[in-house]
Amino acid sequence: MPARVGIREVAAVAAVAQGTVSHFLNHPDRVSEEKRERIQRAIDQLGFVRNDAASQLRRGTSDTIAYIAPDVSNPFFATIAEGVEQQAAANGLSVFLANSNRSREREDAYLEMFQAHRVLGMLVASHDPIEDRLLHIRRRGTPTVLVGQRALGSDQPSVSVDDVTGGYLAVQHLIAQAGRRIAFVGGPLGIQQIGDRLEGAGRAVREAGDATMEVINVDNRTIAEGRLVAAAIASRPPANRPDAIFAANDLLALGIMHGLVVDHGIRIPADMLLVGYDDIEFGAASIIPLTSIRTPHEGFGIAAVDLLTAEIANSDAGRKKNIVLQPELVVRASTRG
Repeated sequence: MPARVGIREVAAVAAVAQGTVSHFLNHPDRVSEEKRERIQRAIDQLGFVRNDAASQLRRGTSDTIAYIAPDVSNPFFATIAEGVEQQAAANGLSVFLANSNRSREREDAYLEMFQAHRVLGMLVASHDPIEDRLLHIRRRGTPTVLVGQRALGSDQPSVSVDDVTGGYLAVQHLIAQAGRRIAFVGGPLGIQQIGDRLEGAGRAVREAGDATMEVINVDNRTIAEGRLVAAAIASRPPANRPDAIFAANDLLALGIMHGLVVDHGIRIPADMLLVGYDDIEFGAASIIPLTSIRTPHEGFGIAAVDLLTAEIANSDAGRKKNIVLQPELVVRASTRG
């Protein structure tokens, strides 16, 4: 393996001092045009790659932020990551992206690793209570923003969605479309976002007066889990099945749709209404376009980065620390005859 080319070798080929090469890399305005051209030719000739890690250690920080997502296979979190990356680039920052895969151990390992790398700040999306861990990180000097989960403490910045309103809008719509035996499919119910969606759904049922709601708790909000739920529902006598389903995310809803329609011949929306949550792109393009609760995916990333950069700059001027974005109902064929 060839030895790594360093500043010394570049300086020798360019016939300049090592300090001049260092100025070229960090303060090019301090180097004459003629020397800049010689140094650039030497870099191109030798294949020199600058080592930012050493510079970061000297400064005690980096030009990088971190985003820890719980499941990047979910298009919702992937879209947030895209917004984070775009807004970070607009602020001259790079992004470390990590996938905790809903593991507390992996999440903790990433939190420690990014502190060791001296990132400027962290954006953290978690399905577990995490504010106590983020508090320790902030006390060590690394700003954090909680993404997708409403912060309970006033000092922890967060960007979240009003999931109570989202759940209310979903079930209110199902009831307006003549759904009366509602099933809420989601879980684990201890996750704040899922609990909030269930709370909003329950409020809509109580207001209707003549509707009922059963809760089907699931461990995973995936397409595969949705198909299992569909099989369980299809195994019931028709009179004991729900006539409307609110799934806690679109992946669950799509699995339920495929299981009901393809595997068991139950028609949507003629036999059963179906609403999802998040409004991912696949929902609109499914075999029966999915009615869903739209959350501002791109807005999550932009708002989170803006909040984090304000924390990094220690700027409190006219700024809310806890941003709550509003959801909206998007009606498609899964609830429209």
